[in-house]
Amino acid sequence: MADLKNLKGSIVALVTPFAADGSVDFDALGRLIDFHLENETDALLILGTTGESSTMSHEEDDAVCEFTVKRVAGRIPVIAGSGSNSTQTMVEKSLSYQRIGVDGLLLITPYYNKSNEEGIYRHFTAVLDAVDIPCILYNVPGRTGCSISERNVERLAKHPNALGIKEASGNMSYAARIARYVNEDFLMFSGNDDIVLPMMALGASGVISVWANVMPLEVHRMVWDYLEGNHDAALAEQLRCMDLIDALFCEVNPIPVKGALEMMGYGKAEYRQPLCELSEAGRARVEGAMRGVGLIG
Repeated sequence: MADLKNLKGSIVALVTPFAADGSVDFDALGRLIDFHLENETDALLILGTTGESSTMSHEEDDAVCEFTVKRVAGRIPVIAGSGSNSTQTMVEKSLSYQRIGVDGLLLITPYYNKSNEEGIYRHFTAVLDAVDIPCILYNVPGRTGCSISERNVERLAKHPNALGIKEASGNMSYAARIARYVNEDFLMFSGNDDIVLPMMALGASGVISVWANVMPLEVHRMVWDYLEGNHDAALAEQLRCMDLIDALFCEVNPIPVKGALEMMGYGKAEYRQPLCELSEAGRARVEGAMRGVGLIG
């Protein structure tokens, strides 16, 4: 298994390709995994928000984990999103993915039922206590309706199985406050493609990225340019791609990025309801932004 202790770089929040009949398209998934292995993506995150895991069965989740672990064959880390608004379900999924052989887990706050501060703390510690692999906490209040409090970050950061946090609130003030708990044992990753460099200025080790689905090599190089002190080059790339980054979120993720991958020749964009295809306006915006950075002719 890969050692995640010093995980840095571009971690792609990988889409899950579906066939026309709605099933997981494992041939397409294999092509996408190979694309990232060939283009220096530093780690794969499967079954996250971008992977539409909330519409998939537990059996499908396990199958995607098994396929990905086998295809990657230890070349880069594989992290699986095992989150649920049911703590018991999250524990069960986490243990299942650990048995399959993923290198780490992404754990989301409870959504819909939300919970109070102590409940959220117990939600995470239930998994951290149960597993033996590193876990990344996931703060995305725009999706879940609740946030990981600064106090809970401070408490959870001390757990030996807490590798770090994916911070996707977009609130730089919050990010600055929790950055005080970042150290060699507790990392921070940007969960927003439009503020990767500001987050890295606060100590983030990289990004868990939607954008990297379509520009894996460029995102990898941008992050490592920043880490290695080539700040001007990193900034130039972040700013060059801002229109594309914005376009990839012009409709609910992962609708636009799946549309973009279709334009790049990675099969037809298929979704699980309630998600559906890009609107005509959205498609035009994504296509124009892709042309602007040279992704398509």
